[in-house]
Amino acid sequence: MDVYEAVGSRRAVRAFSDEPVPRETLERVLTAATRAPSSGNLQPWRVYVVTGEPLAELKKHATSRALAGDPGDEREYPMYPDELTSPYLDRFSAAAAQRYAALGIERDDPDRPRKIAALNSQAFGAPVVLFCYLDRAMGPGQWGDAGMYLQTVMLLLRAEGLHSCPQVMWTMFRKTVSQIVGADDELVLFCGISVGWAKEGIPRLHTARADMRETVSFIGG
Repeated sequence: MDVYEAVGSRRAVRAFSDEPVPRETLERVLTAATRAPSSGNLQPWRVYVVTGEPLAELKKHATSRALAGDPGDEREYPMYPDELTSPYLDRFSAAAAQRYAALGIERDDPDRPRKIAALNSQAFGAPVVLFCYLDRAMGPGQWGDAGMYLQTVMLLLRAEGLHSCPQVMWTMFRKTVSQIVGADDELVLFCGISVGWAKEGIPRLHTARADMRETVSFIGG
């Protein structure tokens, strides 16, 4: 699979099969991903790969919290600005509508937040979840580095035929996650990434993207 195909086929999968992912495949991907760029070569990420019984335990506790209507742990960083304006709000709303429809959850369902949280806390059935942390001493530049690293990981997973779903939702249950992975208080949970094989027979959702000309300006010749 070439890079263009990997980029074009990468999507946030929200229905995984329970087929296990070989450890050697994960090690190959994460070894190659060490080549991702980072300012000053700090490589600020700290990743925990959770599978098997520890992941089952994590899903159990997180789902229990979600179904109980637990609002989650206090966020350590904002997921979005307090007030989104156009065109960002328009893109957000359109993508949300597509996701809800694909999950079979009506937007006006009063129980929608709890249902979505419960689906997320099951990692959509994925057999692997990667949790990415950063040291609290890191700044915005290093958070940007972590984003480039995780995109590299997700593209390498596509090269292996695997899919993924980045989930900032896990920060809502960061205390539960930290208990399972043993992360200390000096680390901040950035996100989790569910990893696995896409479940067969599930409609594929590719959310629309802004036209390149909406976000790119060419200056000069």
